[in-house]
Amino acid sequence: MAVDEVVLQSERNSSTLPRLIPGPCAKIHCAEPPFLTAGFPDCIAYNPLTTIGQGTNESRAMMSNERHVTVSVVQTGSILFDTPRTLEKFADLAAEARKAGAQLAVFPEAFVGGYPKGRQFGISLGRRTAEGREEFQRYFESAIEIPGPEIEFMANVARENQLYLVCGVIERSGGTLYCTAVFFDPTGAYLGKHRKVMPTALERALWGCGDGSTLPVLQTPYGKLGAVICWENYMPLLRTAMYAKGIELYCAPTVDDRDMWIHTMRHIACEGRCFVLSACQYLRDEHQSDSSDAPLIRGGTCIASPFGDLLAGPIYGSEQTLTAELDLSDIVKGKFDLDVVGHYSRPDIFQFRVDEREQSAGG
Repeated sequence: MAVDEVVLQSERNSSTLPRLIPGPCAKIHCAEPPFLTAGFPDCIAYNPLTTIGQGTNESRAMMSNERHVTVSVVQTGSILFDTPRTLEKFADLAAEARKAGAQLAVFPEAFVGGYPKGRQFGISLGRRTAEGREEFQRYFESAIEIPGPEIEFMANVARENQLYLVCGVIERSGGTLYCTAVFFDPTGAYLGKHRKVMPTALERALWGCGDGSTLPVLQTPYGKLGAVICWENYMPLLRTAMYAKGIELYCAPTVDDRDMWIHTMRHIACEGRCFVLSACQYLRDEHQSDSSDAPLIRGGTCIASPFGDLLAGPIYGSEQTLTAELDLSDIVKGKFDLDVVGHYSRPDIFQFRVDEREQSAGG
């Protein structure tokens, strides 16, 4: 592999596909999946400013100054261990977002299935308790399968409200749980999912790690849509993978309610020259009787522009929905002087590859 190439690896079924190699002199290489490491055929010189989708509706949309989309980010909390009632809440809040004019609505991390903050599940180093196993069983039963009836319900909500929807769920697959974001379009189609690749701290005792096969960036009429969940956003290479796929509407479902989170969202928006839509849970302890008591998760939902400016939020202390109109031409204006996977990269120094194969213990 030449030292001046930033390499993206992917496997797309069994076909051979061209892959964009981002950099000041971007190229397309064709190679057999799963690895782009050796034996490249002759490459095609590629100018990302003039040939991406040239002559297509997509390219004309990319260059249009009329690309606007209205988005909502929903600050709300799960009804822990009660998935049917949480789904009812999801439907009501999606309808409210649509009434506010939203074409895309983003919900927090683990909204369906829940984020039981503060619970220990009977875990200490080298020990698990019987009570903790009972608690995990209850949490496991609150999770959803993909596909499954809950996904069908959420898809119908998207269709009924003519919305793109992104929502955090706890996914059950076999005997393992995953923290997942799911995507739906306004026709009610389920578009795909992203499994959190690195749970944080005690989360790792509850959730498995996603692999590279669920890192989608989806083309929509309003821009390229993807999601990075909570502290995944502190993984520079994961961010780079999303930037390399051209993400424009960067969704960041979270439960991180620290002040620092807002700085992180603004940095990512500026670094990636994308709009960042961060929906945080607002969650009170079900046993709290005094509204003056501090919530378990206080919120911090916000929307940031490609220049790192806050367009809405942050908001704390209650369930609220933020709505803003985005002008996607700001992305092009921002990339004039900063494109971290294009003219502001150094592929002669740095190499990067992503393995997007599904990893299975079953082979």
